[in-house]
Amino acid sequence: MTTTPLISLRDAAVGYGRRPLLRAVNVQVRPGDFLALVGPNGGGKTTVLRSLLGALPLLGGAREQPRPVRVGYVPQRDHVDAVWPFTVGEVAAMGRTPGLGPLRRPGPADRAAVERALDRVGIAELRGRPYAELSGGQRQRTLIARALAAEPELLAVDEPTNGMDPAAELSTMEVLRALHGGGLAVVMVSHRLDAVVAHAVTLGFVDRERALFRVGPAAEMLRPGALAELYGREVEVREEAGRRVVLPAARGGGP
Repeated sequence: MTTTPLISLRDAAVGYGRRPLLRAVNVQVRPGDFLALVGPNGGGKTTVLRSLLGALPLLGGAREQPRPVRVGYVPQRDHVDAVWPFTVGEVAAMGRTPGLGPLRRPGPADRAAVERALDRVGIAELRGRPYAELSGGQRQRTLIARALAAEPELLAVDEPTNGMDPAAELSTMEVLRALHGGGLAVVMVSHRLDAVVAHAVTLGFVDRERALFRVGPAAEMLRPGALAELYGREVEVREEAGRRVVLPAARGGGP
């Protein structure tokens, strides 16, 4: 990719209060990218994401954004109240609220944007169903639709497959892959490399305990040396039942 980045961090120190969790963070998101930030729980991935989006002030370095960027943000599903007394369509329509202003009510263009968002994630038929009655995968699609209703050019998704069974995880990742294929830039946080390895264009490995932040093209980051940095041991990516999984590296020498 040679286009100007949508947003980037340069030599950034990220964290809360006065103590950085990570230093020397250099990362950028270009139009059409699919960046997956991977690492252990509590490793600093969401902190990097929030810093990249400008929601968390930097403790050092610089955040660069050459022009205004429309961002759709999807928080972790378990951070959203599961007993919201709203329908799927009403939740998705919340994505239009920031652009309405204090006195404007939703109009035809807003309703059309919500319908397109529901259709893009494959849940248009659920628009009248209560959010509280949905499965985990359906709730995730609803939250993605809420972000899409804002008609973003960058979709930021925090741990979208956390707690899902394999079928729901695969379905959710297929939705994100289709959105990326349709022209959206995507930034995703996940603690499981095998959930994103078939989809990411760019990978970032994040672990504050190891003072690790490394980012590069997916093919480069899947080499043994980079994987060993993340896992602290030799691992490899293999094909198992049609999916890529991360497994301990085979040792030579035979039985």
